[in-house]
Amino acid sequence: MSQAILSCRDVTMRFGGLVALDSFSLDVHAGEVVGLLGPNGSGKTTFFNVITGLYKPAGGSIRFGDADLFGRPPAEINHAGIARSFQRCRLLLELSVFDNLLLGAHNRLHNGLLRNLFARKATQRSITSFIGTARDLCARFNPYIADRLFEPAGSFNMIDRRRIELCRALLGEPRLLLLDEPSAGMTHEETFSLMDDVTSFQRQRPDLSIILIEHEMQVIERVSQRCVVLNFGKKICEGSYREVTNDVQVRKAYLGDDV
Repeated sequence: MSQAILSCRDVTMRFGGLVALDSFSLDVHAGEVVGLLGPNGSGKTTFFNVITGLYKPAGGSIRFGDADLFGRPPAEINHAGIARSFQRCRLLLELSVFDNLLLGAHNRLHNGLLRNLFARKATQRSITSFIGTARDLCARFNPYIADRLFEPAGSFNMIDRRRIELCRALLGEPRLLLLDEPSAGMTHEETFSLMDDVTSFQRQRPDLSIILIEHEMQVIERVSQRCVVLNFGKKICEGSYREVTNDVQVRKAYLGDDV
């Protein structure tokens, strides 16, 4: 297997006396899809918040490629090549799809004040080029979105809002994509359709790595090559989907001691 693109060692996160992540270690390799599992409150989203700089961990190490990302601010981490989605919709619904997408490409656009004031033609060319890039990417998820790039994001249904969020994350050309329960608020059919979109995109970007938090076990089984299970902030199991779902500790974490 290729060298790990993300390497976390003994990452610990505390909230006062509560240990939300307890010496958690994880490697993710280029092009790999890792399912991150665990009961509610087990530390999954906390791990995403630590990786993306929203929380500053108490200890451990986080390396992404050759970069040390431990305790770095979110913008720097995003610029290094890590993007994410959130469990709840984070679109600005009153703004257009394009305006929302523009927020996800801030690390690629030269949009400083002086450039906007004194290099207006260059800025216009940059925006025009970005419109084409945004439209092409949206069309890969749903041509309907691409055709309505300047309509309010709030006018789209839930699955297309999720697609817009994914496009916003992908426009920065990340090497690692963190997906936090993309099925939230959607039907089973919509969830499978969305994940088919993601896997189809990854086939065209085989170097893209994904960590997926998802309670729909059929989705995890369908798309992940490896699963990692958290409980009370500690890793309790790692392996294939079949291995972790047959593990006694995992069953106890989900079902209790009477399993």
